[in-house]
Amino acid sequence: MIRVVIAEDQKMVLGALSALLEMEGDIQVVGRAPDGAVALELVRAEKPDVLISDIEMPSLTGIDVAARLKAEGSATRVLIVTTFGRPGYLRRAMDAGVKGYLLKDGPSSVLAAAVRTVAAGGRAIAPELSEAVWDAQPDPLTDREREILRLAEEGRSNKDIADVLDLSPGTVRNYLSEAAQKLGAANRVEAGRIARSNGWL
Repeated sequence: MIRVVIAEDQKMVLGALSALLEMEGDIQVVGRAPDGAVALELVRAEKPDVLISDIEMPSLTGIDVAARLKAEGSATRVLIVTTFGRPGYLRRAMDAGVKGYLLKDGPSSVLAAAVRTVAAGGRAIAPELSEAVWDAQPDPLTDREREILRLAEEGRSNKDIADVLDLSPGTVRNYLSEAAQKLGAANRVEAGRIARSNGWL
């Protein structure tokens, strides 16, 4: 029996994924998480064979969860199921140790097969993305620059960002300037747009 935890912040999608997998005789859903932090706790507690995760979720992204599990030496293999098909997301996911990457608009029959492949130690990548990974530009941003750009995208001021991250406003300004320069952007808004469109945020 393949034991699975599913992490998805949209309740209807979470229910649909669970229902699809529970129809399979060899797959058991042992946990459901509405966000990345709960997913991490569930994986640590349940030690499933596979974590199926969305990318964009509250608290931690699916890629963040995968990176933490990899750093912890977890045996749980991560399968991303998302709407984000940009090469930058796929490259970041692979760098974080993700073993599978499917798009939500793909056929449902692919999901169970991908779970089996990933659980057995293989890789499962949506066919339409397999070529895209070779075309992906490397992410020029550091983790801190990415974190600050995400907060800036929310409309937060440099002071607000500084308070959240326990930095000085000047340090935040320097990180934003560096990120904008790396991306060839005129300002923080354009830097956020460029980074998001490439799948780096």
